[in-house]
Amino acid sequence: MNSTVYDVSQKEDIGYDTVEDIIDRQFGETVNWESFHDLPTIGIDEISIKKGHRDYVTIVTVRYETGETKVLGVLENREKATVKEFFLSIPKHLRDTVQNVCTDLYEGYTESAREVFGDQVVITADRFHIAKLYRKAVDDARKDETRRLQEELPKEDYEEFKGVLWSVRKRFEELTEEEKRVLDKLFKYSPLLFSVYIFASALTGIFEQPYTKREAEGMLRAWISIVKEAELGYFDKFIRTMEEKIDLITNYFVRRKSSGLVEGLNHKIKVMLGRCYGMLNRIHIFQRLTLDLNGYGQFC
Repeated sequence: MNSTVYDVSQKEDIGYDTVEDIIDRQFGETVNWESFHDLPTIGIDEISIKKGHRDYVTIVTVRYETGETKVLGVLENREKATVKEFFLSIPKHLRDTVQNVCTDLYEGYTESAREVFGDQVVITADRFHIAKLYRKAVDDARKDETRRLQEELPKEDYEEFKGVLWSVRKRFEELTEEEKRVLDKLFKYSPLLFSVYIFASALTGIFEQPYTKREAEGMLRAWISIVKEAELGYFDKFIRTMEEKIDLITNYFVRRKSSGLVEGLNHKIKVMLGRCYGMLNRIHIFQRLTLDLNGYGQFC
């Protein structure tokens, strides 16, 4: 039993089955392609529908220049064949309008998009996914260094660094004066962490500049060279990914598109799953997301 449907049933004093029938009539079990004129930017990402498990569904969305986002599909897994089959199910006149596909670096997504849409689209490795990868280096360095300082510093000195996690993750311009003071003190104890933090911040800066694809590749390769010379270790895995996927990553600078829209949806889904005590049926996830994103227009 869907707890959200049950809540509506109880509050509005109508039958549970009646509420489900209303949702089915209004939203159906799959997308209505006739309601779309074009699909300029498609986003692809996955989310685990069971906490602690690897039971993934793939969320496919479209975003317009107005900022409006619509759900196109909730696929039963993240396999390339499943994603490709969904892309091929899009009517050809709509497939021909796709300009951008934004995704993470998973080849099942990038290759299925390439095989279906061809050269007409720019396939972009999502900037926010890339940021997660290099910020992990900062988190790893922070964990190692704060663990070391906990062993080396007097307890009263170390106590000040206990809440530093969120300060390290924030942009410098977003820090309060107190957070800046604590970070400055931490960096004096740990020059290594300071170096990792600065390199990550520099990379964020590159993505925020209006570089062309070619200019961005030059800047990213220069960053890689400098970080390699520093021999910090924390960026090694990320650098291998960068070198392998640099074409997809620098495609961000072609039209500056991102699937951050999907990242935002992932948060919405996680909240929804928690509020509904788990929602394992992908059709119900599709209907509920459509209701949350576009329900007002549907009923007005």
